[in-house]
Amino acid sequence: MNHFELRDGVLHCEDVPLPLIAREVGTPVYVYSTAAMQRHARVFKSALASLRDPLVAFAVKANPNVAVLATLAAEGFGADVVSGGEYRRARAAGIPADQIVFSGVGKTADEMELALEGGLFQFNVESLAEAEMLSHVAVSMGRVAPISFRINPDVAAGSHAKISTGGAQDKFGINAADLIRAFEMARELPGLEAKGIAVHIGSQLTRLEPLEAAFTKLGELIVELRAAGHSITVADLGGGLGVPYDPAAPLPPSPADYAALVDRIAAGWGLRLVFEPGRLIVGNAGVLLTRVIRLKEGPKCPFVIVDAGMNDLMRPSLYDAWHGIEAVAPRGDNIVADIVGPVCESGDTFARARVISQVEPGDLMVIRTAGAYAATMGSTYNSRPLAAEVLVNGSEWAVVRERQDVEALIAGDIVPPWLPTGGRADGASRRGGT
Repeated sequence: MNHFELRDGVLHCEDVPLPLIAREVGTPVYVYSTAAMQRHARVFKSALASLRDPLVAFAVKANPNVAVLATLAAEGFGADVVSGGEYRRARAAGIPADQIVFSGVGKTADEMELALEGGLFQFNVESLAEAEMLSHVAVSMGRVAPISFRINPDVAAGSHAKISTGGAQDKFGINAADLIRAFEMARELPGLEAKGIAVHIGSQLTRLEPLEAAFTKLGELIVELRAAGHSITVADLGGGLGVPYDPAAPLPPSPADYAALVDRIAAGWGLRLVFEPGRLIVGNAGVLLTRVIRLKEGPKCPFVIVDAGMNDLMRPSLYDAWHGIEAVAPRGDNIVADIVGPVCESGDTFARARVISQVEPGDLMVIRTAGAYAATMGSTYNSRPLAAEVLVNGSEWAVVRERQDVEALIAGDIVPPWLPTGGRADGASRRGGT
C-alpha cells in the first residue's frame, strides 16, 4: 500500500484529493504521505528487531525537509548528515545529537566545529588527512571527536555509476589495506576516539550480493583490527537498499531479506550496528504533482508538455531514471506520448513513448516515487522558482515549503554600482565597496 490511490476516479494522497492541493497551492508541487513514511520506517525497524540497540540514521540527503525529518524523528530515527546544513536541519527537526552520524568526504573545519559543539554520535572519517584536521579542530575546542573510519571495499554496487560509492575508483572511504595504519594514527592523534568502522557502497541497490561482499569484507577487517589490539564498538553498514520505480523491473530485496543477511554475517561481531536508509523510507512516500500545459504533435507520438521541469525533478535527466507517470483523474482511453517539461533543454524529458491515460490541457498528472532525491535536488534553472512541498496526514495537509517567490529570486541578485540601476536587481539600493 503506497497511500496514493484512486477514489471515485480521482487520485488521493491518504484522504486528501490531489486536485484540492493543486487548487490551493498551485503546481508543480511535491506531495508527501505521512502514513507511507511511517509504514516504511516501522517495517525497516521491525526487520531489525533481533539486533541489540541498532541506530537507524535516516540519510538526510534523500529528503531534508524539516517536516519529513520530524516525522521520522517521531519514529525513533536518527540522522546521517553530509553537511553542516543537514546537521542544522536534523537538529531543527528534534533529532537528538547523539543519534547523528556525520558522513561525507569533504567535511570542512567549520562543519567539524559545528558538530562537535552541538554533539553527535560519530564522524565517519574518509581519509587520513581528514583525521588530522579533525584532531586539530577537536583539540582547539577541548573536545574528543568520536570517529569510525569508512573503508572502500572495492565492491561494485551494480547500480548507476553516478550513485555507486564503493569501487576503488570512487572518492569515498579509505583503502581497506590502510585501515590498521589509520587506527594506529588515530591512537596517536589527540582529540580522537576511534570507535568503529563504516561502509556504504551506493544507492538504489537491487541485489543483496554486493552488500554481502561488502559486509563480509567488513567482518574480515574487524577480525584484523582486534588482532592488532584495537577495540571497536560500532559497525556502520550504510544504506542504499533500492525501491521499485519501474513495475516491469524485478523487485528489490525486502527489508526482511536484508535483515536476514545482516543477521547471518554480523551475528558474531558483538558490535552496535548503524544503518543509514534514505530512499527506502521516503522514495515511494512522495509524488510530484504537475499540470498539463498543452499537447504538441510529434514525429512519432505527441508531446505532453507539463509545468514541472528538470529543475524540479532532475533524476530522469541526470540518471536516465524511470518514474511512473499517471493522470490524476484517468479518462479511460490511453495514448502513447512523450512527457516533457518547459525547460529549454532536450534533457527536460520525463518519459519517452509512455502509455498514459488520455490527457488534455489543464489536466493534472503525478510523477511517482518522487519522495527521495527529488525536491532536494531542485534548482532555479530558467529562473523557475523552487516548487512547494506539502505533507499530508490523514485528512489534514500543510505546506511544508512555500513556493519560492520569483520577485524574491530576482531580488537576490545585486547589480554593481557602475551599472545603470546601481543597486539590487529590483532597483533597491544595496551598494558595496566605495
